[in-house]
Amino acid sequence: MFFTLSKVLTFLVMPFTIVCVALVLSLFVKKSITKKRFLIFAITLLIFCGNDFITNEVMTWWEVPVTLMKDVKNYSWGIILTGVTKYDTGPRDRVYFSAGADRVTHAIQLYKMGKIKKILVSGGSGRLNAPERTEANEIADVLLLMGVPKEDIVIEDRSRNTHESAVEVKKILEGKSKPSDCLLITSAFHMRRSAACFAKVGLPMDCFSVDFHSHKRKFTLDVLLIPSEEAFHNWQILAREWMGMVAYKLAGYI
Repeated sequence: MFFTLSKVLTFLVMPFTIVCVALVLSLFVKKSITKKRFLIFAITLLIFCGNDFITNEVMTWWEVPVTLMKDVKNYSWGIILTGVTKYDTGPRDRVYFSAGADRVTHAIQLYKMGKIKKILVSGGSGRLNAPERTEANEIADVLLLMGVPKEDIVIEDRSRNTHESAVEVKKILEGKSKPSDCLLITSAFHMRRSAACFAKVGLPMDCFSVDFHSHKRKFTLDVLLIPSEEAFHNWQILAREWMGMVAYKLAGYI
């Protein structure tokens, strides 16, 4: 129930959803003053969310900062959270990565550098209609292709969200490793909620942020004045993550 409800509520608070609702209301509301207010609100929200400078400042504030590879100590486990592949693309004789592939490629780099000894891939399907093959299994296939031995890969493919990942990972690692010997690897925008979930179940661990959506601060005209599709998309990411934080807090997951 929580899983489905959280998906619905997240959709409702998305900036794109709010803009669409405001525009539709502006078409059907009879009072001209109310119609005008809905239209102004929709346009203002579009301009605000499309401003790359404002969006980048907020994203920079929210994302957990980068850690240099050379500063990463040695760990027994690197834990990759899934959510980076495409389910609806074919043919299914390969793995299709979307944004967030850094979770996998940077984990491989850390493994090759000897920073992590084993890789635990956590994540089943976060969709309401789950595919036959889980993402954790697909990522494990990629790790094998990249030269990571099978004995150094562990798959957790039952979880549907970050909270469930934390619960399932704890079951796997219990009695095998201390939290201080584990490194959590996920997108920078997702790290706050992820780390809080793992800490809540008794696995407070070090973090390695990847897949940054923020960039270096710029004061060029295109960044300051020209609306950006990427900026609007980043607000979608932030809205989804903030809604997730609120929902998880209310549910007692963090």
